[in-house]
Amino acid sequence: MSGGPDAALQRALDMIQPEVLRAMARTDGGYVELLPNLPAPNPSPASIAMNNRVVAAIYEQLWRPFGVSMMGIAGMSMSAERAKAVADLRLHGPQKVLDVASGPGNFTRFLSEQLTGDGIAIGFDISEAMIARAVQDNRGPRAAYVRGDAARLPFSDGTFDAVCCYAALYLIPKPMTVLDELIRVLRPGGRIAIMTSCEPRPAPLGSVVGFGTGLAGVKMFPKNLFVDVFAASGLTEIEQDVRGLAQFVSATKQ
Repeated sequence: MSGGPDAALQRALDMIQPEVLRAMARTDGGYVELLPNLPAPNPSPASIAMNNRVVAAIYEQLWRPFGVSMMGIAGMSMSAERAKAVADLRLHGPQKVLDVASGPGNFTRFLSEQLTGDGIAIGFDISEAMIARAVQDNRGPRAAYVRGDAARLPFSDGTFDAVCCYAALYLIPKPMTVLDELIRVLRPGGRIAIMTSCEPRPAPLGSVVGFGTGLAGVKMFPKNLFVDVFAASGLTEIEQDVRGLAQFVSATKQ
């Protein structure tokens, strides 16, 4: 059986690479802390917001729905988006799931509730404010949280059955490094799913949107970029769904 939130935290701790544990890990805050005394970087207005406790408190109810509507996918409800993630990741049974840039943990907790037995969903984020909110609101018998740098995931190759990163790659300083890490920690046969920005067309509109989002620190990615990266990485069963300024891309690791 999975046990309670403390058991889930211990299981998350056990999944961290031993060399990382010896160097820095702490759990006294109810999550695995891998960056003690090191605040999250704030290179842009968008990242500053993600590290704000007020934003963390209203993220799921107000902030994220507003951002989703701005990306042109307001027709997809939060429940529909979550159901799509479950389907794209093919979640079932006692799987190990990694949710990178998990924010206040609502998504992570939902994914964990689709699992059974010893399944676990680990929410991973660099924001202290978001992790604190996740621990407060969204711990569970199959949901635990880790604070660290997604560009250097502290897990061994092939640790997870499913990995995802929703509504975050466009805010991350090194998105392709993070994507490489997501693929690295995914086991053969496992599924990866991302939701991120997509450059609009025609080109003049793209230029205007790109200028505005650039000022805020939000990257706009070409439509075919992630499909091509997944294919070049040897992934198969690649699926893409473009909605407004957003794209959902999923694939299977061989």
